[in-house]
Parts: sequence; structure tokens; C-alpha cells
Amino acid sequence: MTRDSWAYRDVAVESFEDARTGALRIRPMAGQAFAPSLRVQCARALVDPALHPAGTRFLLSAKLTDRLGGTPFLYAWHGDPVVVLSAAQAKKFLAEFRRGRI
Repeated sequence: MTRDSWAYRDVAVESFEDARTGALRIRPMAGQAFAPSLRVQCARALVDPALHPAGTRFLLSAKLTDRLGGTPFLYAWHGDPVVVLSAAQAKKFLAEFRRGRI
């Protein structure tokens, strides 16, 4: 089975501590096509506090899906490499997105 690469796009995301559960979660960074409230399904390593503390930014290749008509969410394949973004890299990515270059 192949991945529909045309459906995937680069998305800057960040980890945050869920106030309700205390667990780390991933959300899209503000200033992109996806709202920060949108859920993200990705590799568990990204939400492992021993590997990446809250506030870590990542660049994911993700697609919007709703899995059989449910609530829409972003899906990133768990086998993709983990790309950690510095604050400067994230800022540059978001600026490029706003200019329409991504």
C-alpha cells in the first residue's frame, strides 16, 4: 500500500501540556492553514517528555482526514523522520507560509 503523497503537506506543529489530562499533545502552530485547536495524530515519540519537552516544535508532513466521517484531524505517518525546529526555523517557516511560498 502506498501513501498518497499529493495529499500531504508540511505543517509546523508544537507540543503542549493538555490542561485537562496533563499529557503532552501536538497541535498546529498558529498562522497556518490549520487551526491550533485541530487534533494531530502522529508518532508517539513526539509526545514522550523524556525525548521532547513541552513547547518543542516539529515539522511534519501531514494530511487532513476525517476517518469515516468523524471529526477532522491532521494525520502524520508514524514512520516519517522526526524534524525538530528551532524557534528561528519555525518563525521562518511560518513567514514563508504567509508569503505563499509553502
